[in-house]
Amino acid sequence: MKTKKVDTGKIVKMALVHDIAESRTGDVDYLSRQYVTRDETGAVRNMMDQTSVSEEFLALLEEYEKRESLEAKIVKDADNLDVDMELCEQAMQGNALRKTWQANRKLVADTRLYTKTARNMWDEIQSTDPDHWHAGSPKNRINGGDWKPNEVKLTGKK
Repeated sequence: MKTKKVDTGKIVKMALVHDIAESRTGDVDYLSRQYVTRDETGAVRNMMDQTSVSEEFLALLEEYEKRESLEAKIVKDADNLDVDMELCEQAMQGNALRKTWQANRKLVADTRLYTKTARNMWDEIQSTDPDHWHAGSPKNRINGGDWKPNEVKLTGKK
């Protein structure tokens, strides 16, 4: 199977301009969008006015909103997956919101994610411990650092 080539620099810039806009407009959830009007283009225009990247970033934001390019679809997928990662982290802290929203998030995964890679990542997020990267690291204090069990005496000192 031939993989489509993407412009990773464009993806990074597009994600950045989308998040820059949200720093002014807020990351408005679906319910809130029924009551408020956002102007992300105006926010970016205001922030980038008289900069060397203004034209480029406004074009990238417009491309992102259209969701026609593979890069725009990848950035939107990342934006959606971020919600699921946040829900996973909150669940580890005892918040029940993930369970409440599971059916809705599954619907998003099945119908709103653009790429197969994003759908595979969604599946992985559902079964991954968000603390594993640290707790399972061979370089954390217990596994590889100054708290290794065989090196710590009852006093807690080496």
